[in-house]
Amino acid sequence: MTLAGFAAYTGALAIAAAIPGPGITAIVARALGSGFRSSLVMTLGLIAGDLIYLTAVVTGLALIAQSFGPVFLVIKWVGVAYLAWLAWTFWTVGITPEQIEARKGRTGALSSFMGGLLVTLGNPKTMVFYLAITPTIMDLASITSLDFAVLAVLTALVLLVVLVPYIALAARARLFLQTPRALKVLSRSAAACMAGAAAAIAARN
Repeated sequence: MTLAGFAAYTGALAIAAAIPGPGITAIVARALGSGFRSSLVMTLGLIAGDLIYLTAVVTGLALIAQSFGPVFLVIKWVGVAYLAWLAWTFWTVGITPEQIEARKGRTGALSSFMGGLLVTLGNPKTMVFYLAITPTIMDLASITSLDFAVLAVLTALVLLVVLVPYIALAARARLFLQTPRALKVLSRSAAACMAGAAAAIAARN
């Protein structure tokens, strides 16, 4: 690939990632509910999902993937169910000042990572970008192993640069809102964000 090709891909990915969608909604809600660390791990799950789609496109598996509609449908609804469960948890249980400190060291990395992965794999916006848009901005047939490695690194870096500021701001806002009333609003807001993300994924074809 040429430098122009890498630049085109990077720019298109940055724009697509910055557009608010279920992924951003999910990590912001996680940051509001569980803090920066948990949402960062969820972001790594989102990135892993993008890398799976990128691999499918580059290796020619996109055509095969498109023929397995039921598989992606199952993934989509598992992601919806996960987000709905998180929304219910935040709405009914909420968070307390004690939980803010306790969750800082709480183990739940696998759950956060898998949540991010499922959200990405079931996100129609991500599917459209990799399966429809990416083939139009670079010559997939000419991509070498080195090109793919560069694309993978660029994908991870772009998504981190775009998404980390969202979760950093949400996590910081969370720490300033520790009164019982503020925490109740915070919990309900996180629940609403999660439910909104679930509804957005469920409503898209």
